[in-house]
Amino acid sequence: MFANLCKASFAVGLLTLAACSPSPSTPVAAKSDADAAKQTPAGPPQPVAAKEAFWKMYTPAHSWAPDLVTIGLKSGEAAGVKNADGKAAIWRAVFGSPSKRQSRTYVYAVADQPPDVLKGIKGQLPEPWGGPTNAVMPFHTGDFSVDSDAAYKTAASKASEWLKQKDNAEKPVSLSLGAAAKYEGPVWAIMFGTSKSGYLALVNATSGEVLSK
Repeated sequence: MFANLCKASFAVGLLTLAACSPSPSTPVAAKSDADAAKQTPAGPPQPVAAKEAFWKMYTPAHSWAPDLVTIGLKSGEAAGVKNADGKAAIWRAVFGSPSKRQSRTYVYAVADQPPDVLKGIKGQLPEPWGGPTNAVMPFHTGDFSVDSDAAYKTAASKASEWLKQKDNAEKPVSLSLGAAAKYEGPVWAIMFGTSKSGYLALVNATSGEVLSK
């Protein structure tokens, strides 16, 4: 649809130019501007915050299952793109359909990560889903009000002493969003480093408050 709109707008622009009898210098300037735009190289792909990726995945997921519920969201990495400040090159969202009794993972990537991830949005094959459990519960999108960059900032403040230690600030960071029966709503889990050698901070995705270390 976007391509059709662009073609329509371009056609209208051509008709307008044809009706205006511009001076001889006008077409030359327009061509020069167009050539300059083509010569301007596109910047490298940049990581994005969770909400931007989530809503782009939500649209095709809703087409798959209008009764969908959100089960989880997790960051990922792509070669050549540096994740930073709660933004990531790859986001994976898991949605469930109570009527289909299936779950489906969608992936949003700003760059290719061969062999499995390509730039753009891709839905993986549906899998059987038995419904909510105490450990993994779906949550309402309305409760997901704190974006990943804001959650990261809060978590980094909580982990400030750990991050000051030698080499810790250079360790990878992963972010995941999910809900469980023991929490009132969805929670961001921000892991600095690894589970064996790292710091975990939990941030309420509705209020933005730190829950625990």
